[in-house]
Amino acid sequence: MMGGEAKARKTMQAGSLAQALEREHREIDGGIEEYTKALSEGDADPAPLVRATNGLRRHIYLEEEFLFPPLKANGLVMPIFVMLREHGELWDAMDALGALLASGADAATVQNACRELLAQLDSHNSKEEPIIYPQADAVLDPDAAARLHEFLDEGRMPEGWRCEKAA
Repeated sequence: MMGGEAKARKTMQAGSLAQALEREHREIDGGIEEYTKALSEGDADPAPLVRATNGLRRHIYLEEEFLFPPLKANGLVMPIFVMLREHGELWDAMDALGALLASGADAATVQNACRELLAQLDSHNSKEEPIIYPQADAVLDPDAAARLHEFLDEGRMPEGWRCEKAA
């Protein structure tokens, strides 16, 4: 079994932080898309959507706890402010989507909510990937980068954590 530090080194060798974070974006989007496609074919199993939204919540956590503080301290105050605000909007959209699922809303309503979430993610990611993520590789010191890589490999969001700007 590989220790956390060794795993983090292995992840670093496999690619940059920016690449790892973008890979998570694709996985999250893919889960939502998988669910909406299955839903349109009559399969209402929410497992892909639940995995994707849990992944998105964890992704927001790692950004707000590991990535944003050093970037903000390095002068990226306004871009981080925008990302935090959008994280709150994404979090609230996931809460609303969860409420739709819990209430037994019809497939068309749930699909529309999923499409809206995907549109929000597209808008958010189109700013975050070219502006924030390259800074992760340029600004984070080796210890901070190793902690972020380790969390990417095996970290879990603390129970009950909510993003800073969620309603």
